[in-house]
Amino acid sequence: MNKANGKYIFECINCGKQYAEDQAKYLCPVCNAKNQNDKPPLGVLKVVYDYDLLKGKKTDFSVLKSTGFLSLLPIDNPGSLPCLRVGNTPLYNPETGLFFKDDSQNPTFSFKDRASALVSAFAKEKGWNTIVAASTGNAGSSIAGICAAQGQKAIVLVPENAPMAKLTQIMMYGAGIIPVRGTYDDAFDLSIRASEAFGWYNRNTAYNPFTIEGKKTVSFELYEQMGFRVPQRIFVSVGDGVIISGVYKGFEDLLKLGFIDEMPEVIAVQAQNSDNLIRNLDSENFIIKPSNTIADSISVDIPRNFYMTRQFIRKYSGKAILVSDAQILEASSLLSKKYGLFAEPAAIAAYAGYLIYQEKFTNKDRQSTSVVLLTGSGLKDTAAVKSILKMPESIKPDLDKLKKILS
Repeated sequence: MNKANGKYIFECINCGKQYAEDQAKYLCPVCNAKNQNDKPPLGVLKVVYDYDLLKGKKTDFSVLKSTGFLSLLPIDNPGSLPCLRVGNTPLYNPETGLFFKDDSQNPTFSFKDRASALVSAFAKEKGWNTIVAASTGNAGSSIAGICAAQGQKAIVLVPENAPMAKLTQIMMYGAGIIPVRGTYDDAFDLSIRASEAFGWYNRNTAYNPFTIEGKKTVSFELYEQMGFRVPQRIFVSVGDGVIISGVYKGFEDLLKLGFIDEMPEVIAVQAQNSDNLIRNLDSENFIIKPSNTIADSISVDIPRNFYMTRQFIRKYSGKAILVSDAQILEASSLLSKKYGLFAEPAAIAAYAGYLIYQEKFTNKDRQSTSVVLLTGSGLKDTAAVKSILKMPESIKPDLDKLKKILS
């Protein structure tokens, strides 16, 4: 680690240049100057801590946990975090070898609260009271809810076709909501220009390096919940690539501190009709294909954390699976009816990927442990599953009528 004064440094994922805490805020200034509107951004910053110093202190995991993992987060005071319970979500083990990490149990019912809580806490410590974000719904409702709990102002730019349930959340939390005629990427770019023009703090996924730091806490929880070991594999839905990078980053922190000696196999699962991240993993020239999937939270034309995701997948031999919208709907029905878990399509993609993987490799690896990360509640987007539901016609309150239907 660079010996610059401070708790952490930033390291550019592309050029490797390092910055002290006060030398960078969002993207690497050198690489950002080379960015093009139709390509994933260069210069996403990775937060690096002094792992040797922490190892030298022989810090126990229980000690790290008791301080809210403060040594591995870019804030100074755990009291800066919202009073809402973010994280510590349940890990269900309904059958041998299969686990579901249910992050729909967060305050605004999605995984995004992990990132929003940390971004909000950092802004609070720096005296920034207005936070802006672009979102297809979950990140927006998340930062809106977290800001409401923190007494901060949230401004959320959303594509005009975002699911109404998510927009309802944003408005109920009292955030300023601004529908944008265009895609998520259009809203993203406008939010960056707005933060520059008005001095707002920007929460945007990957653009703000602390979104990855917030999301990595899921790995710390998984490590403890699984008896201080890592699962063989973790299935993660991907869109921008920030959640999967957070999963990798959390386990990488544990690896560098000596708590674990191997990285789990992380499997990126993406919708076939929004495959811009997976399809370009081995390409020299990034090519965009317009996205069109029922899994709106992972419907992304320009994955903002593409380069970090690719670096992690290559370094730790990750795998990738594509799933169709039909497979997502089928998996959604199965998850709900078999396990009592109702997740939104973007979250279900991970389970659909697990089902495909099991069908392909089950005879070779029956004793393995797999975690499926469920990132959002099904109540976020009920319209997406209407095609597989049929509401029965009403009947008169008559027992014979009821018997006839039941027969």
